[in-house]
Amino acid sequence: MALPPERPSPEGPVRLQKAISAAGLMSRRAAEDLIAQGRVTIDGRRARLGDRVDPADSVVKVDRARLPLAPHLVTYLLNKPQGVVSTTSDPHAAETVVDLVPDYPRVWPVGRLDRRSEGLLLLTNDGTLTNLVTHPRYGIQKTYRVLVKGVPRRAVVRRLTEGVVLEDGPARALRARLVDSTAREAQLEMEMGEGRNREIRRMMEALGYPVLRLARVAIGPLRDASLRPGRWRRLGGPEVAALYRTAVTE
Repeated sequence: MALPPERPSPEGPVRLQKAISAAGLMSRRAAEDLIAQGRVTIDGRRARLGDRVDPADSVVKVDRARLPLAPHLVTYLLNKPQGVVSTTSDPHAAETVVDLVPDYPRVWPVGRLDRRSEGLLLLTNDGTLTNLVTHPRYGIQKTYRVLVKGVPRRAVVRRLTEGVVLEDGPARALRARLVDSTAREAQLEMEMGEGRNREIRRMMEALGYPVLRLARVAIGPLRDASLRPGRWRRLGGPEVAALYRTAVTE
């Protein structure tokens, strides 16, 4: 579902360093230093001290990475429990991920985790961030812990990065490693660049190692092992900015 366009700031244009500071990204003094060093641009041109911007409309970048300045934007990090669906509504589901976060402002899940999977999921009203996180071209990787039935040999783990043929085309992990194992099951860590439907589950099934449990533990630079299932927190400005910086946009 498409997100609504960013609405203009009711305050109108403000000084650039104030807009950066108000977004929680850094102090005004630090912003002024970056501007003086020529590392900040506004709508593609080099910024100068004294410039004013509309936080909800101007495209401000530091070292080519966009800054999330719009004051109405919110992004939540949720630890999705098993059994909850990653949609805004589902008549067949008792609970969706949007039921677990505040009702206002309205937010949408960034990508999906299937009903049986758990772990970190973003919900936001930031359309730019949604595109950066979900589209493979921007290179924001997701990391998963995967418990499987059986113990894959090294050659099988290598297959995960070399590619596994699925009905909708080859799929591969960017990285894969065996974390732990017992006589009957093993835990893998996998980094993925795509988000195809049930991709990891189908890869492991194709190799003969059905998934028993699957949890996303990182989205790009974001990790939070202290966040309990069903709990959420609002991301701070620096965390959102880190996601923007991680995206490969050049």
